[in-house]
Amino acid sequence: MTNSISLIKATLENTEAICNLINTAYRGENGWTKETNIVSGQRTNIEDVKSLLKSENSHLMIAIKNTRIIACICVDRNDDQAYIGSFAVEPTFQNSGIGKIILHLAEEYAIHELGSKELVMVVISQRSELISFYERRGYKRTGEIEDYPVHLNVGTPVLEGLTIEYLKKFTCHAI
Repeated sequence: MTNSISLIKATLENTEAICNLINTAYRGENGWTKETNIVSGQRTNIEDVKSLLKSENSHLMIAIKNTRIIACICVDRNDDQAYIGSFAVEPTFQNSGIGKIILHLAEEYAIHELGSKELVMVVISQRSELISFYERRGYKRTGEIEDYPVHLNVGTPVLEGLTIEYLKKFTCHAI
């Protein structure tokens, strides 16, 4: 099944499904990517997803199986750097290898289509299992740590002292 996974560009018609996918993957009851024990509230909203879709620097992509969106990922171009975010896999498809494939496809897109030399992502520092997932794929912790961005309306920390940190991967290494 995972060999046939591909990414296509999302459209405004996909907005609600993408919003639901991201919120289910991170703030739902199932899946290993859920953050419900450390953050409450929605991870994203309809307007944020629409904003990504309308931005000329954002490339929001989806994977579809049987007419259902099962994963999404966004690559934001900023000069030679690509920021990877809004990465979610439907909980029933997690732990099947789809996430690895989606990330790899997004990285290839960033390198070959956007000319990115560096890949960047932001992860909640307390999500050690998620950071380990990215480290196994070549990302390195930068040491750049900030307070959890409550002002971005991406949920309310349940844990005191919640932080985010930046991970980077240089594209001169084989992907």
